[in-house]
Amino acid sequence: MPLVPAVVLLGVFLIGPVLWTVYLSFTNTALSGSAARAPSFTGLDNFARLIEDPALLNAVWLTVVFTIGSAVIGQNCLGMLLAVLLAGRSRLLRSAVGGVVVLAWVLPELVAAFAIYAFLNADGTLNALLDGLGLPGQNWLYTAPMAAVVLANVWRGTAFSMLSYQAAMSDVPSDLLEAAQMDGAGPLRRFWHVTLPTIRRTVVTTLLLITLQTIGVFALIYVLTAGGPGEASQTLPLLMYEQAFVFREIGYGTATALVLLLVGGLFAAVYARTLREELR
Repeated sequence: MPLVPAVVLLGVFLIGPVLWTVYLSFTNTALSGSAARAPSFTGLDNFARLIEDPALLNAVWLTVVFTIGSAVIGQNCLGMLLAVLLAGRSRLLRSAVGGVVVLAWVLPELVAAFAIYAFLNADGTLNALLDGLGLPGQNWLYTAPMAAVVLANVWRGTAFSMLSYQAAMSDVPSDLLEAAQMDGAGPLRRFWHVTLPTIRRTVVTTLLLITLQTIGVFALIYVLTAGGPGEASQTLPLLMYEQAFVFREIGYGTATALVLLLVGGLFAAVYARTLREELR
């Protein structure tokens, strides 16, 4: 009985919108025209159209590239590296580095996006620094849009993985590390053979969380490139937004949203299976 209110709230605010999205994806609902007044059930028409749309394949590919580049590799590896380098350091150094990293994480997404935009645009800080060194600058958001949004998301989200790994490493038994050191293992071998196996469940859990968060990133990419130039950085959330609110085809946009849900589900299934095997 005490769980009933929580289950009701979960159904209203989570399951309900998902079911409504599924329903809309099978209709021609739109924000303008006759479909706005009297939408009708169209079956699998939206999905058949999606399969033939080259923008979908491009968006799926860019979403996977963005997710792997900025979450699986970027945030995960950089967070792990920072946690390892800060282990055993003075409290002042850990506080200073941690404060700088966490600052980017706690900033509102729009504020962080505009900060990165001011750094990478043609008249931004990066080009000013390159000019001071006598090096040529360029419009990074135009010439390397995916690299720009990947780096921006790594900068903003690394704090979560760093804090997760710092907490996990603090629970690694010190006697194991001391025994490995007495056996002649150096820092790298102690990390690879002792620390990493001990925190492997935290690694999988952290990867799951940052991956699912990264797949749905919208505002950061929209502010920096708006999916451009052309469709060079148009991930699935931006394609969904374009179809639903720029072209005003809500039914087609929600069908794209289900593809995004499917991609997230595939990543989650892989991590869940890995985590289940770790728990055996």
